[in-house]
Amino acid sequence: MERMIKNLCDILISVSYREVTTMLRPFFKRLENNNHPLLGPTLWGLARWGMWQPRLGINTKIYCILHIVATLFVISQYVELWIIRYDFNLALRNLSVTMLSTVCVVKAGTFVIWHDQWQEIIEYVSKCEKRQLSKRDKITSEIINNYTVYSRRVTYFYWALVAATVLTVTLAPLAAFWSSKEYRARIRAEQIPYPEIMSSWLPIDRTRGIGYWLSIVEHTLICFYGGGIVATYDSNAVALMSFLAGQLKLLSTNCSRLFEENYESGNNTVAKIREYHHDHLRMIKYSKILNGVLSPVMFLYVIICSLMICASAIQIATNGTTSMQRIWIAEYLMALIVQLFLYCWHSNEVLIMSHKVDDGVYASSWWSQSQSVRRSVLLLGGQLRRPIVFTAGPFTKLNLPTFLAILKGSYSFYTLLINKED
Repeated sequence: MERMIKNLCDILISVSYREVTTMLRPFFKRLENNNHPLLGPTLWGLARWGMWQPRLGINTKIYCILHIVATLFVISQYVELWIIRYDFNLALRNLSVTMLSTVCVVKAGTFVIWHDQWQEIIEYVSKCEKRQLSKRDKITSEIINNYTVYSRRVTYFYWALVAATVLTVTLAPLAAFWSSKEYRARIRAEQIPYPEIMSSWLPIDRTRGIGYWLSIVEHTLICFYGGGIVATYDSNAVALMSFLAGQLKLLSTNCSRLFEENYESGNNTVAKIREYHHDHLRMIKYSKILNGVLSPVMFLYVIICSLMICASAIQIATNGTTSMQRIWIAEYLMALIVQLFLYCWHSNEVLIMSHKVDDGVYASSWWSQSQSVRRSVLLLGGQLRRPIVFTAGPFTKLNLPTFLAILKGSYSFYTLLINKED
């Protein structure tokens, strides 16, 4: 067994990054969609995990049943949490995983319930990009290509991180079993139960025999389901935020070169100003729709993430935690922080660009235009000063200060609980 693992590691190390990229390129190419230049991979993932279903059919009903089953599983986790509430370590481990499972089913459920709003946003993004790319303007194509490539890198990196987390969670019991001879001896002597992937209630004994293997299969499938939901939902939201930041940059660039071309009359200039004005209005409109479907989910996630980070830190510091469990918790904790950081960072980027977009107006040669054109430019500048803000519920903005505040709050809770325990 050890020799086989060593040979596998040697094979993986010998394969270079370029060779891996070359092998995966055909797969990545299949994810592209000409009708959705930016969102091809994320829509592929959303469709595979049953959230993006623009056409109703038998598949839609099957996926709805799947989401309901996942919700029932989360309920069973809370039932188990109530049963083991007197065991602090078990309850803490159950709570950290249960809260993340709750976020997963909330993301899937809200996407299905608000499918029309999501579809409206996605159609706007795709139509906007196709319209802009059809003009074959070099600067426009370059800006769109830049944020598209960036979005692809973030998406694939995040998918790899989630896949690593799911793999770590599902293999954690096996690693714990083989980590110590004493541990295996205690299991065989029935002093302790077999290690589990997650903690959930079952109407049969899940510590031994067929009940244990049924729980392992159930937990593995739920991990795969939850990982797919988190990876595709978050990468889609981040891609949409990248789109808004890129479009604001494009709008600012277009405003700065508003008077570079020689028009036959001022009517063409006014038409351009009117077009940019309407472009910004549409961005404001659809950013509000996007915030409307994201804000409730992010409000729940911000609260839960604070508790999960605190709970994970306590588990790492607990004396009874084994080395393998610490590795699992550390990887799990890193995934939580990265997930929250992605939202706060990209939301912050949109906010910054929305404050800077009117710089393009004043960088143009507005002073050389007629009085009527300057009035139109002034109105455009006023319109572009409206910020685009994403929120986590009605109480806080989704930006970097919020991210830092969550980390500080989690550390404060951790310090309080550790001192109380001592």
